[in-house]
Amino acid sequence: MNTVKYSKYLYKSPIGYLTFCIENDFALVGLKPAQSDFIQDSGTPFSNKIKQELEEYFSYERKYFDINIKFYGTDFQKSVWSELLKISYGETETYGQIAQNIGNVNYSRAVGNACNKNPVMIIVPCHRVVSSNGKQGGYAYGAKIKSYLLNLESK
Repeated sequence: MNTVKYSKYLYKSPIGYLTFCIENDFALVGLKPAQSDFIQDSGTPFSNKIKQELEEYFSYERKYFDINIKFYGTDFQKSVWSELLKISYGETETYGQIAQNIGNVNYSRAVGNACNKNPVMIIVPCHRVVSSNGKQGGYAYGAKIKSYLLNLESK
């Protein structure tokens, strides 16, 4: 019998406390702003690797993450999130470009909705998706955090 074990961890970042969830100490399944206090599991090599890579990212030392991610969502959401992983550090793409890349230019709004449901912020860089008019566009965790991340990557 395969038992799935989820562990939650807390990371103090320049944008506030983030919480991340790991499945079976092998795959990252969630990263988002911490919503409440919780008792943190003791660290593991995998959780420590995630914290280290986030620390390097916020210190301008890391442009690419090397972390195993497991997505839970619809096939469409997974295709969008996989496409987001292809956007390079410091670059942006529009919702329309992402829609075109996954096969239907008319799905810009659906791409936006999938970005809004992205379970792994920063590492799956939905903050790098902007509106076609050049404006920043929306962000599930607020315009202030999106601006911070885009500015961090522009330096």
